[in-house]
Amino acid sequence: MERSSGLVIVDEAVLPEVIVKVLRAKELRAASQQMSSSEACRIVGISRSAYYKYKDSVFRYEEQSQENILSLGLLLRDRQGVLSAVISQLYEQGFNIIKINQNAPVDSVASVSISVRRDGMCPDGTLRENLSRIDGVLEVQLTVGY
Repeated sequence: MERSSGLVIVDEAVLPEVIVKVLRAKELRAASQQMSSSEACRIVGISRSAYYKYKDSVFRYEEQSQENILSLGLLLRDRQGVLSAVISQLYEQGFNIIKINQNAPVDSVASVSISVRRDGMCPDGTLRENLSRIDGVLEVQLTVGY
């Protein structure tokens, strides 16, 4: 039987203990940039060889509801600090930026698309209003999901 390479979602309860420990070691390393893989392996109780065998193939699935993702379409003046002000406003309102794409300016106006995850409750109208108030923001369009 030919094996295919693909992703499979499996309940953690049925995984071999070594896989769960590799996931935990990866979490420890992510939480502390100074922690070495050797130290993380020692803490969770696995060998480094087991860690390296599985670390690039095992990931936690974090369910991201599409309703928590907003896509912003912005038209910005090509001036220093405008995009930075937008990013600061998103930060202040508790949004986590997933990706940013900025096109080259045409006639001193750049189109920017930003995907963000909203973890708290911020009404879309409030976000649109706050972004529109930023000097240099010409247009704001919001779409739920990617």
